[in-house]
Amino acid sequence: MTNATIAEYADRIAAAGRLLSAAKRILFITGAGLSADSGLPTYRGVGGLYEGALTDAGLPIEQALSGEVFRSRPDITWRYLSQIESSCRGARPNAGHYAIARLEALHGKVTTLTQNVDGFHLEAGSRDVIEMHGTLRRLRCLDCGRVRQVDNYAGLSIPPECPHCGGVLRPDVVLFGESLPDQAVHRFQTVLAAGPDLIFTVGTGSAFPYIAGPVLWALENGVPTIEINPGSTPVSERVDVRLRLRAAEALPAILDAAGYSLDSGRDA
Repeated sequence: MTNATIAEYADRIAAAGRLLSAAKRILFITGAGLSADSGLPTYRGVGGLYEGALTDAGLPIEQALSGEVFRSRPDITWRYLSQIESSCRGARPNAGHYAIARLEALHGKVTTLTQNVDGFHLEAGSRDVIEMHGTLRRLRCLDCGRVRQVDNYAGLSIPPECPHCGGVLRPDVVLFGESLPDQAVHRFQTVLAAGPDLIFTVGTGSAFPYIAGPVLWALENGVPTIEINPGSTPVSERVDVRLRLRAAEALPAILDAAGYSLDSGRDA
């Protein structure tokens, strides 16, 4: 975005800053649009890896990355997981991730629920993070259950074997057709039960009920909501503040408007 575009949203950024400065418990819900600012492609959409085409295995990407295919042909699922990981290798958290992490460090009561599996929130320094769809950086053995952390998939066989028992490893992520992890769902329910008094949705299409639901609950209960997304979503017309900006620009600007500094403590 240009400076002129940021200037166009100056009033809304100031309004978002006022809401943030008054909030005691803050919930961020983040999606692929946040990590897109780090240069990560999605598997579909603008710049997608598999846009409008079948994979070379002759399957839609959603089917290739499904739990059903993984159970019968883990090599197929792993082939595309490896392609996605390779295309993202070298990418780093962006200013949006760091803004959320800095706010958590300064404010304290900040929780981030993310649909992303890239691990960028934790890498940026956030600690209260619910990775609802898991992370590509953690592999789990289907036989012995051991877990190992990895920085990337370079050098892994397809499918990779567990170094302890020889079983098949899988990324600790939710594949298509699989249920959300109970522990992550319980953590999210606990956060909602505590009653956040400000909810951000950042770079997510809000298509999943567990994403749109908290926003709709907030609207019904007078809890302020802020959406940061260049596109339109099912909740765009109902949130209190809508910013059609990139998260890497909007989030630092909102923190600044609220009196937070990304380089030092909170201003007096």
